[in-house]
Amino acid sequence: MIALILAAGLGSRMRPLTNHTPKPLLEIAGKPLIVWHIERLRDAGFTDIVINVAYLGQQIIDHLGDGSLYGVKLSFSDEQNEGALETAGGIVKALPLLSDTFLVVNGDVWTDYPFDNNFTFSSGSLAHLILIDNPEHNLKGDFSLDGTEEKYTFSGIGYYSKKMFMGVPYGKQALAPLLFNAIDMKQLTREYYSGKWYDIGTPERLMELNSLITK
Repeated sequence: MIALILAAGLGSRMRPLTNHTPKPLLEIAGKPLIVWHIERLRDAGFTDIVINVAYLGQQIIDHLGDGSLYGVKLSFSDEQNEGALETAGGIVKALPLLSDTFLVVNGDVWTDYPFDNNFTFSSGSLAHLILIDNPEHNLKGDFSLDGTEEKYTFSGIGYYSKKMFMGVPYGKQALAPLLFNAIDMKQLTREYYSGKWYDIGTPERLMELNSLITK
């Protein structure tokens, strides 16, 4: 299975830290955030990883190279000419580089979630989302678990089938409408994860996580 790390965002909430550095290269305990993902994916058996880039994307490409330093093969889906295509648009552009079933991970989270290189969908499903407890900045949550009403937060981690994006036109577009449509079509399953997960959305959250990890 191939994994896609989403690393094309502007990181506007992280300014001034992202004025000259893309958010995936900001460091947690002396290591770029995106390298934490690459190493965890490698340790879970993912040998091919795709990264989409846009804002200051060449810095990410130059820093990571072909992935051999980390024991993986890296490919890049470059959105620098278009500007960030948002999540669904970024996935659509990257589809030719991905496997029939692929994993997507937001580049601006830190987690110890055990990525599953052998994941398979239940019958009829085209997507499977990992949900976590609602953080303070998203107390209302995003999605409920199957058969429940309580809403949890989408972690930014999900497994997808290419079939879910067939016919989706190229261009800038969000993922949420596709996910809600998949729920209506009973093609999306959800899983709750209770482990460590942090959204690195602001300088304050970056400092907090740095403090936790270095301890």
